[in-house]
Amino acid sequence: MTPVTAAALALLRANNPPMTRKAGSFLGQLVVDPTPMTEKQADWFATLLDRAGLPPLNEWEAA
Repeated sequence: MTPVTAAALALLRANNPPMTRKAGSFLGQLVVDPTPMTEKQADWFATLLDRAGLPPLNEWEAA
């Protein structure tokens, strides 16, 4: 499992704060599609991780 997949699944499970349909769809896409994120997508992903109180992506990569 890639760090992006692990972090996206953790966000989907946490759902805290509750996500919009758009955010849930985006996270589902990250889980199933190995295409690299754009800079804008990476920024949004970082924002979602922060809002949920989860560590930033670089810490998932170190784990």
